[in-house]
Amino acid sequence: MRQVEVAVIGSGSWATAIVKILLENVEKVHWWVREEEIATHLRRYGHNPRYLGSVAFDPDRLLVSHELNRVLKRADVPVFCIPAAFLESSLEGLHASLLRDKPVVSAIKGIVPVHNDVIARFLDKRYGVEPHQFVVVSGPSHAEEVAQEKLTYLTVASENRVNAALVSGLFSCRYIKTSMSKDVFGSEYAPVLKNIIAIASGICSGLGYGDNFQAVLISNALQEINRFLNTISPTDRDINQSVYLGDLLVTCYSQFSRNRRFGQMLARGYSPEHAQMEMNMVAEGYYATRCIMEINKGHGVELPIIEAIYNILYQKASAVSEIRRLEDKLS
Repeated sequence: MRQVEVAVIGSGSWATAIVKILLENVEKVHWWVREEEIATHLRRYGHNPRYLGSVAFDPDRLLVSHELNRVLKRADVPVFCIPAAFLESSLEGLHASLLRDKPVVSAIKGIVPVHNDVIARFLDKRYGVEPHQFVVVSGPSHAEEVAQEKLTYLTVASENRVNAALVSGLFSCRYIKTSMSKDVFGSEYAPVLKNIIAIASGICSGLGYGDNFQAVLISNALQEINRFLNTISPTDRDINQSVYLGDLLVTCYSQFSRNRRFGQMLARGYSPEHAQMEMNMVAEGYYATRCIMEINKGHGVELPIIEAIYNILYQKASAVSEIRRLEDKLS
């Protein structure tokens, strides 16, 4: 039986961690990176010069290219891991036929700006990826801990159980455990929302709020996420499962959370633009905040925490005053 050919599309920290995971189960991984200099470095030295540099790969097991269609042509299972804010531009020139009749995997925790689409809807509209093809891989997971081979649990969501089982097998290994779900949109929207909440957590941390307040903030945030999911994608889901609550907790509390760090920098007086530049990483929650607020115009869900972050990020509101106003809306 021919081995499944897997490709990772993206070169950030999570993409690098996913390549590491996949190489536990397949002989070689096709890897698309946009910059030729990174591709050359990976082929020559076997590590990513920008992210997770401690992860060493056998260069002979990497098939690295900056030519997207060439990589996709060879892949039975493409895994997209590009920040949502740059997905549309990164995929310019992609031949839609190369995604036909394949399981298409998204490990992206974001929403496509302007279109305000989660990845499933964007790939369906733009490239004809049908719902039964689509698979989501979601956390709670930080790339840094995967790099250290610390035990991590991933949720694989798809309406097609065969595809979900295939992807679960590709991702399962000694330090990765997987479970399957049918809640595709919940598994996409929940990470989008938790990134925004993590910015709020970081702001509150930076302003000197303690653990007592953080516990209240996060418990209210879980209710906020549940209200939104039940409105936009109603189904029988347990909001306390790790793909929802677990991902929220790790993103709000972890030292590796870029969205939390972004919020802490905002509390110290950085502008959103300067904070992102200094981090040299994408805080998905920044872009997601505007998108969720625009989506919610048609639904009217009560989202006081997300609204406060929107006012800070896009209305130039004072972080101190917004969080103080938020205090009276929490319970």
